[in-house]
Amino acid sequence: MPLITQPNLYESGQRYFQAYTPGDDFYEALIETHQGLTDEQSTAVNARLILLLSNHIGDIGVLREAMRIARGNF
Repeated sequence: MPLITQPNLYESGQRYFQAYTPGDDFYEALIETHQGLTDEQSTAVNARLILLLSNHIGDIGVLREAMRIARGNF
């Protein structure tokens, strides 16, 4: 399964009339998740989120591709 890099966000049962709305909803939820946290707590939440979502994806090849793309030219 190749890594999906095009917008692919949705919420089950929700109808969207503009393509960017699901992404905006996700970004808002992500920001809310970090509100009131210290930098250290926020970093820990990010690490937990990465591990949870990686486990959900499960495909090591897809995860390696995502890490390669995320690292970019650093």
